[in-house]
Amino acid sequence: MSAATMRSRTPDRLCAEAVDMARAEAVAAAGEAAVGEHLGAVADGDRVVTHSFACLEPAYRGWRWAVTVARAARAKNVTIDETVLLPGDDALLAPEWVPWSERLRPGDLGPGDLLPTEADDLRLEPGYTGEDLPPPDSPLSEEMEERVAAEDADVTAGPPAAQPSPARASGTLAAVATELGMGRARVLSRYGLHTAADRWDESYGSGTAMAQAAPAACMTCGFLVPLTGSLRQAFGVCANEFSPADGHVVSLTYGCGGHSEAAVMPKPPRPAPPVIDETRVDPMSLRPDRPGDGPAENAAPGEDAAPAESTPPAEDRGRS
Repeated sequence: MSAATMRSRTPDRLCAEAVDMARAEAVAAAGEAAVGEHLGAVADGDRVVTHSFACLEPAYRGWRWAVTVARAARAKNVTIDETVLLPGDDALLAPEWVPWSERLRPGDLGPGDLLPTEADDLRLEPGYTGEDLPPPDSPLSEEMEERVAAEDADVTAGPPAAQPSPARASGTLAAVATELGMGRARVLSRYGLHTAADRWDESYGSGTAMAQAAPAACMTCGFLVPLTGSLRQAFGVCANEFSPADGHVVSLTYGCGGHSEAAVMPKPPRPAPPVIDETRVDPMSLRPDRPGDGPAENAAPGEDAAPAESTPPAEDRGRS
């Protein structure tokens, strides 16, 4: 048996000698192949000792099996208390737990997911502060309170379409404010505006490789759809289906090869008209298989060939 490791008290002799019993319990829990050599024993109390065995599992490097044995007062039998797997000083441990709000990354939100926004989110600021309170008899005050309460309510179960929303009567000031974009409980703060601008400029800005090789910037492109408000001075939306930034917010200094004025498409070449030489006549034989039907080969140009002398048949030659 290996030497026992002691803390503040001396281990009980019978419990410290129960190495085989502790090892058998560890083997029963993890298997023979997962339990290694005995690492030592520690006294946890009066007649309470914990035996440690090396863990041979590749996924638990540096861990140890801890089997605690105990003995009752004036008893000679040692019993098993518990068996656990504990990490050592050089054990491989999982990273510390991180809240979901810090683990969330862009693109993680899927269909049907709800993302609560913290009340003190720096990206937002109150859109309705109550500084300009309407008169007591105004229909805007009570309705706006209901809308603010609905914005600050806790997230409930169910899809967003099933969530209750305060009624907005047509023709009221609240309905007009909603159409103008002024009826929101919170709006984008300057900090949220700047962080969004930095994020967009990093993805589709002048520092990207595409913009460095572009023939011109987006501010002169006909496919750019300008934004409203202060963002109009620096950003727009690309509407070129062949551009890699189609449908994305792009910086005015961004650019790509799909610029509307990048190049003029050349017109297809027009074939040359046919050339007809009217100064020369090429005689053609109507019956090339019959000799004598064609023109004389040695005839001078411009002169008609002399007709060939006909030879009378043999019968006519005898009569003459």
